[in-house]
Amino acid sequence: MELKNTHEIKAPRETVWALLLDTDVLKICIPGCEELTRISDDEMEAKVKLKIGPVKAAFKGKVVFENRVEPESLTLSGEGNGGIAGHARGAADVSLEEVAGGTRLTYEASAQVGGKIAQLGGRLIQSTAAKLAAEFFTRFEAEVTARTTEPAS
Repeated sequence: MELKNTHEIKAPRETVWALLLDTDVLKICIPGCEELTRISDDEMEAKVKLKIGPVKAAFKGKVVFENRVEPESLTLSGEGNGGIAGHARGAADVSLEEVAGGTRLTYEASAQVGGKIAQLGGRLIQSTAAKLAAEFFTRFEAEVTARTTEPAS
């Protein structure tokens, strides 16, 4: 399964970069995230609960930051195990480009699933993955805006 999209964020590229690597921000933005713990500069452990069609699963897994070119691009890769529900593995190449008024964030992601989840069918999995990605980036953009906007006096 492949996902690709672009988002315009009204904040400087360095700010977007820093928040993209911030554990507290990611925990808020990842749909269903219950726990997110930094293990090292390049690795986090996560616990996420999701509902994919009729299947509810609690995934435990890792997220790894690779191929960092600060503040331009990085690869996020991860894998999670949802027990009887199945497992998932994926990666996303993220790039940040300075544009008038902020930053253009572009991502290309791929994922593979197995187990009970894989039996749900490609279209349901693809649409759920697209919905989750859209939800993440909507939350991320809102969080960046909230953290970079001057409070009204």
